[in-house]
Amino acid sequence: MRYAVFGLGNSAYASHFNKVGKNVDKWLWTLGAHRVVARGEGDCDVANSKHGSIEADFGAWKTKFLARLHTLEKGEKKPCDGSCRRGQCESSAEEEPFESTSEDESGAEDRPNPNPVVDVEDLGRIVSCAKREKREKEQQEKSGLLRSSGKNGPGERRAMITPALREALTRQGYQLIGSHSGVKLCRWTKSMLRGRGGCYKHTFYGIESHRCMETTPSLACANKCVFCWRCSVIAPVVLMRISFMTGDAERLFMCLLAIWMSSSEKYLFRHHTNPVGTEWRWKMDQPEVILKEAIENHQSMIKQFKGVPGVKEERFEEGMMVKHCALSLVGEPIMYPEINRFLTLLHECKISSFLVTNAQFPVEIRNLKPVTQLYVSVDASTKDSLKKIDRPLFKDFWQRFLDSLKALAAKQQRTVYRLTLVKAWNVDELQAYAELVSLGNPDFIEVKGVTYCGESSASSLTMANVPWHEEVVHFVQDLVDLIPDYEIACEHEHSNCLLIAHKRFKVGSEWWTWIDYDRFLELVREYEHSGGSATFGAQDYMARTPRWAVFGARERGFDPKDTRYQRKNKSKDISGC
Repeated sequence: MRYAVFGLGNSAYASHFNKVGKNVDKWLWTLGAHRVVARGEGDCDVANSKHGSIEADFGAWKTKFLARLHTLEKGEKKPCDGSCRRGQCESSAEEEPFESTSEDESGAEDRPNPNPVVDVEDLGRIVSCAKREKREKEQQEKSGLLRSSGKNGPGERRAMITPALREALTRQGYQLIGSHSGVKLCRWTKSMLRGRGGCYKHTFYGIESHRCMETTPSLACANKCVFCWRCSVIAPVVLMRISFMTGDAERLFMCLLAIWMSSSEKYLFRHHTNPVGTEWRWKMDQPEVILKEAIENHQSMIKQFKGVPGVKEERFEEGMMVKHCALSLVGEPIMYPEINRFLTLLHECKISSFLVTNAQFPVEIRNLKPVTQLYVSVDASTKDSLKKIDRPLFKDFWQRFLDSLKALAAKQQRTVYRLTLVKAWNVDELQAYAELVSLGNPDFIEVKGVTYCGESSASSLTMANVPWHEEVVHFVQDLVDLIPDYEIACEHEHSNCLLIAHKRFKVGSEWWTWIDYDRFLELVREYEHSGGSATFGAQDYMARTPRWAVFGARERGFDPKDTRYQRKNKSKDISGC
């Protein structure tokens, strides 16, 4: 039997990178099969990929693979390129060729093992040697990564957005900016332009959804959440069993084999469309350029609605003037090294800031300048469930998570926990959630049912995991019973979302969850001019919440100024398109 292996993985998971491909290669060689070409390793981490993307990695390996097939088809008996001395090929059995990769192609292609039968007493030596070489290789890779991250200048780093990623995101409606940023028009922006209602932030905090720009300065993230809609899946390994019964090498039978080691290991080999990483390792664009192009691209998308039936003229004119920025489009915006400068530029342009982080960068949270409202995603309340739902890259993800919540507690401006309920996954952890609330002491807690975005091999979520709105209400009521300093403040039924607020935002019998945006901009301007000495708190720029937005109102969070839109053949009213 002759074979070739190309493994797929993500080097962000250093201890598991291409593990399946390596094992398959090792096992087949140990059983006496003959490798046609050295194993290839595809890396979907664009920062570390040898050729810039996993597709390019495969393309480079495939070229060598097909060339080798042509050589074998012509009857070439030599297992390598023939440049080595007879009997001294680098891929001899004593050197354990199953650990070779595409890096060794120049002289390490395998020849048939002259003794394909492995004695039982030799297996211990083979396995020990393989483990030793693997440890040495991982140490070399780690030291090389550290050297490269310390020496590479900005001009030597790769762009985060590869051509393949650019094509994929453009098809999804993203307007990409530079080498690592993007902006996209939110469906609630379109909805409010038509007078069909705003998003939950309009109900909870008074933003004008048609004037909100959804963007990110970093498409990369340190998590691979199961409910993220920006994901795809690739098979963990492509194993090609070559048959030489046909005369056309390029039409040889090729069999795709997905090797799954165990149910707990499957997710390690899945990847999202967007890059992932635990630190910034890409080229970096200046914040001035990102903001300028983000606003221009947003305005360009708004312009497309001019004259569209149903769009209100006054809202179209207002929509051309960005007033709010939701840094929650995709990725982890706090990873961007110039995030503080970007926030300052937003505020100078009289644009409020809503920044969302996945609670894996506690140091960056502590160093963050004032934000209009700072969110932390609390997708689970225990270590096991967080690992299962968020699938973080950091090995110390739980400690980072807890440290991020502690860092949030030290913030003076508005802070929010954002809970996404996934039925049968994290809805039974009420007491643990209550303990996390006491750790971060947020001003607000948003509780939202997970949104089902269709079937995907990258996630096992189904419609059965989506809680009904009344189930979310029941969860929130039970949670509030465990946190006496909080009450249910607002509701946005058509987003399946509720807001729990600290009682300090209840003045008398009225809730003050809305934001006085002009006052915030005044306060942050004074903060900047004083060099950070003129501090201010969340209650310094709060505003009264209208009655229609309060929990228990008959509108259930829908602004009566707008018209509820009902789709045809739908029994329930929904807002938006």
